[in-house]
Amino acid sequence: MRLLRFMVVCGLALLPLSSAFGAAKTQVGLIVPAQTVRPGESILVGVQMRSAPKWHTYWRNPGESGAATRITWTLPTGVTAGEIQWPVPEKYESAGMVTYVYHDEVVLLVPLTFDQTLPNGPLQLSAKVSWLECEQLCVPGKATLNASLTVADATKPSPDAAIIRDAQKRLPKTDPTLTVQTIWEDGKTPQERFLTLAWKPHSAAVQGDFFPYESANLEFGGATEVRKADPNEIRVRKTVKKLDGDWPKEINGLVLEQGTAKTAEAWEMKASQETKIAEATSVPTALLETKPATQPVSLLGMLGFAFLGGLILNIMPCVLPVIALKILGFVQQSKEAPARVGKLGMIYGLGVIFSFLCLAGLVIGVQQAGHSAAWGMQFQNPRFVIAMTTLVLLIALNLFGVFEVTLSGNAIGAASQLASREGTSGAFFNGILATALATPCTAPFLATALGYAFVQPPAIIVLFFVCIGLGLAFPYVLLSLRPSWLKFLPKPGAWMEKFKIMMGFPMLATAVWLLSLTGRHFGNSGPLWIGIFLITVALAAYIYGAFVQRGVRHKGLAAGISLALLMAGYGYALERELKWRTPVKQGANPGLVRHSSGVDWQPWSKAAVDKARSEGRPVLVDFTADWCLTCQANKKIAIEIASVQAKLKEINAISLLGDYTLEDDAITAELKRFDRAGVPLVVVYPKDPKKAPLVLPATLTPSIVLDALDQASK
Repeated sequence: MRLLRFMVVCGLALLPLSSAFGAAKTQVGLIVPAQTVRPGESILVGVQMRSAPKWHTYWRNPGESGAATRITWTLPTGVTAGEIQWPVPEKYESAGMVTYVYHDEVVLLVPLTFDQTLPNGPLQLSAKVSWLECEQLCVPGKATLNASLTVADATKPSPDAAIIRDAQKRLPKTDPTLTVQTIWEDGKTPQERFLTLAWKPHSAAVQGDFFPYESANLEFGGATEVRKADPNEIRVRKTVKKLDGDWPKEINGLVLEQGTAKTAEAWEMKASQETKIAEATSVPTALLETKPATQPVSLLGMLGFAFLGGLILNIMPCVLPVIALKILGFVQQSKEAPARVGKLGMIYGLGVIFSFLCLAGLVIGVQQAGHSAAWGMQFQNPRFVIAMTTLVLLIALNLFGVFEVTLSGNAIGAASQLASREGTSGAFFNGILATALATPCTAPFLATALGYAFVQPPAIIVLFFVCIGLGLAFPYVLLSLRPSWLKFLPKPGAWMEKFKIMMGFPMLATAVWLLSLTGRHFGNSGPLWIGIFLITVALAAYIYGAFVQRGVRHKGLAAGISLALLMAGYGYALERELKWRTPVKQGANPGLVRHSSGVDWQPWSKAAVDKARSEGRPVLVDFTADWCLTCQANKKIAIEIASVQAKLKEINAISLLGDYTLEDDAITAELKRFDRAGVPLVVVYPKDPKKAPLVLPATLTPSIVLDALDQASK
């Protein structure tokens, strides 16, 4: 029974490590409507996608999140594939974001044309399909589909022809007489405008909407305002943000009309006539109706992103060691009075909020001094990294039972005890440590919120950091206020000592990771001398615990030896050999040390981007840092993989690495230009210099990167 309890708690501690990716829920198949086809003809084939209940895939323009399905064909000579014909999607809102999706089943249609010179005989068709499917989690899927047909003197339909005919009914309609007027209104910034679309409906008593096609240099807000200025006209307005280039004179997409029935009809539209700039007051506000949707770039929405990003930080690998300590603390608290449990939870939350207020003050101070601030920038400071490495090592040794220090001991020892024990001071320090370890990670939604916050006035910056802290502390405060939920944890017992020892290993792994960051500050010998210093720290801690705390004789001598070891290790390793207070940045060409990954990385600069684009080459830029675990995960999962390497060679793209491990003002400015507060930031520049760069999400999948590279090659 003790072993079972031990395994239950171990499972709870390791739960954040479980992968969010699982087997794909979507079933796909290749539908061919003909058994035989005549040379010179074209047919529509379909990729049929059946999603599991509550799951969905994405339209050609996924909206504010997601990724469109991609189809790559392998066809015989003389057979060519056209563009995907996309059925009308659903407008789907979740977590304040609007996306365009397909639930249940959809058939994506693709025209295949057979050359007149094709000889009679069998043909093999093959399509590689990649997609992103989402419910609460998102899972990338891929499959290779194969089918065959025969070239003959006459075209003969197959039993699947009816599926293709039904799929054609879901395509948007065309109407040559449809005229859509576009009216641009000035927005809050030069990069933002409001676009109003006006057209005469095909029937009376309808509501309208607009689904924009994907655009390289425009970002459409998900919210739609319905403006009623004329009963015989539909007017809808959307917020548009310009990423690069000039404002377009042509807008493409779908206009939708919905009557009393729940189903909507959609028409393809292309507004190519000259647009006009209107004043923001051109439509009376009394005639404005707004559908329930979050306005883009609203303060409330961004604060929601900040809270959600802080919440997600709890399952990022940076914070795993502290999560383990909190689970141990909850088990320990389960035997205490509910009022005390709630008090400790609130104090932990105050520790988190206090830490984030300190970070907010740091950001404001940097800005007031005329510099640019970035998330995780303290990890660019070598002194901070060494101090954190030493602290985390001491916490690990304390969990191993090497030493136990009361509050009357030295400050670092007390800090390590605070992180592993309960009580008021322990709860508060756990909140501080959780914040310190969380900053290298950029969770989904957090990058967007911070990019917005870092250019705001000081009061807004403070508000954002408080919201992030509230998100990080929320699960623990909630459990503390609901102590009855702690009954699901094993009862306190002797197993807790073993669990405590085991939790020292994640802390030790964190110390090793922090140690690996020092090489960029001090060169190849940096980790060696810092490692020697840490060994003397560990030996001093052992002597203190074994001969001062638990010894019975010569305690004073043991304490003196322990202190002497600390001073000798510091003086020899850090001061004499490392010269840690005057580090020399190792800013050597990062491209020369990263070729082993398979991607030919070259150092990033604006000049390198401009040169590649002037040569008509697509550009992949990865702004990353050694201390950013999200960056490293993106690299392993979605960038430095075989399919992306092959695609980069296929389109003759250049790969540039913006290394932000050390402070770099040029990269800080570039992050700010793309409204990001820190790394990761992955940008794909199309080969056409007139097209805007594609900014990828903070967390990547292979399909997102491949789709962006495909767009950049056109």
